[in-house]
Amino acid sequence: MNPLTKLTDGYKVFRDGDFEAKRGTYEDLVDQGQKPKVALIACSDSRVDPAIVMQADPGDLFIVRNVANLVPPYEREGNYHGTSAALEYAVQHLGVEHVIILGHAHCGGIHSLFEENSSDGEGDFFVPPWMSLVKSAYLRVQGTMPDASDEVKARVCEQSAVLVSLENLMTFPCIQERVSAGQLRLHGWYIDIRSCSLQIYDPIKQSFEYVD
Repeated sequence: MNPLTKLTDGYKVFRDGDFEAKRGTYEDLVDQGQKPKVALIACSDSRVDPAIVMQADPGDLFIVRNVANLVPPYEREGNYHGTSAALEYAVQHLGVEHVIILGHAHCGGIHSLFEENSSDGEGDFFVPPWMSLVKSAYLRVQGTMPDASDEVKARVCEQSAVLVSLENLMTFPCIQERVSAGQLRLHGWYIDIRSCSLQIYDPIKQSFEYVD
């Protein structure tokens, strides 16, 4: 089937099914505005759709997706800050009560850190600088697990990258303020879609713990 036809057919199924069943909800969300309690930073990976995985309802999640679910540190230089702008909107304008960094296994962005630079002058202009945001996680893994395979290192690096993004969240003044006031909580989650297992970071144990 043509991939675009599949999408338009899917839209028709949604329109005539789920949308009709929840028409009142959608109308309220438009008329009264969205009031999500959770902002979620997820990867652009086509295999891990947060709304599907979490079975969220319309209006539940304010989702920001980018390569490797990264949060850059707060900065005001430059002109384009898509992820930072989305965070600012979620926290300051929507007043979300939770921000989740949702990492995942088999992340292409993280895997690129372990690949030799094969650029021949075409492409790869934007991904390497973006992934340098978690170079510290990569170096930590390389330094502490020198004998492990790249696949094992990548799994650890994926989780470590979640922690780097959590640290970067706290560089945003608006987030610092709301966390200090008890109005906002930050969370690190990690999912392996192959096994459909979810782990949540426990700051007391300093480890990711499986959800039963």
